[in-house]
Amino acid sequence: MREKISTGTTEPGIVMNKEILTEQSRCPPSPHLANQHQTFMMFRMSQPTKSDGAQTLLIDADDTLWENNIYFERAITSFISFLNHHEYSPQQVREVLDDVERECIVSHGYGLHSFAHALARTFERLAVEPLTPALHETVSGFAHAIAEHPIEILPNVPETLQYLSGRHRLILMTKGALAEQFGKVERSGLKEHFSAVEIVAEKNAATYREVVSKYSLPADSTWMIGNSPKSDINPALAAGINAVFVPHGDTWILEHEEVATVETPSRLLVVESFANLREHF
Repeated sequence: MREKISTGTTEPGIVMNKEILTEQSRCPPSPHLANQHQTFMMFRMSQPTKSDGAQTLLIDADDTLWENNIYFERAITSFISFLNHHEYSPQQVREVLDDVERECIVSHGYGLHSFAHALARTFERLAVEPLTPALHETVSGFAHAIAEHPIEILPNVPETLQYLSGRHRLILMTKGALAEQFGKVERSGLKEHFSAVEIVAEKNAATYREVVSKYSLPADSTWMIGNSPKSDINPALAAGINAVFVPHGDTWILEHEEVATVETPSRLLVVESFANLREHF
């Protein structure tokens, strides 16, 4: 059973769905990845005319626009079954793997390469038999099989992006391995809706401030939209911009975090689905 993401209590600044209640990919990356902040400018030949109330929407990708973590969960289930540990329960094996993933992210960053290392290291830590080349290939295969999945766009995302891009400036902001994330963007067929794509090593308050400065974005009309409290919501609010929390039932456990209390002048909007954004923007 996966943990539920707690959205906390209704704090000043939180907007739930249409009613204004009151005024209001995985862990820290390797230091050697900290400066690998890449931007891919993909301007359309003709941008739609924006309304006077146009805002800038920074939009997450994995588990916001398309499915991502469910494939990792399936790979983990297959790995635990393959390991078939005689002393540890599946939940205990998972807890070891979560700890090892934290270690591997420090040394290998995000993405499938890091995940494959985590599986192999967990096998070495828990299995009685040594990790032979043949076993290593099998274990790594659980991770690499994820790359074979086609991009599964979440419900109502294309039409919602089409609507939003005609009214506001959209910037795709995702974290992870550069080639891996850019490949997803390309295969998704959604990049035409965005004026730019930011692939960053980590989403923290400093990164959001950098993006705000780079594009000269007014904080009061800039929103970060995503499913992760840890990477999308809390650091964006800490950077002084607004945020929209779009919960996903299978958000990665290492992205679970209590949603922070909103401090004026930032605002937090919570919606049930990506399509609900059309009711607010």
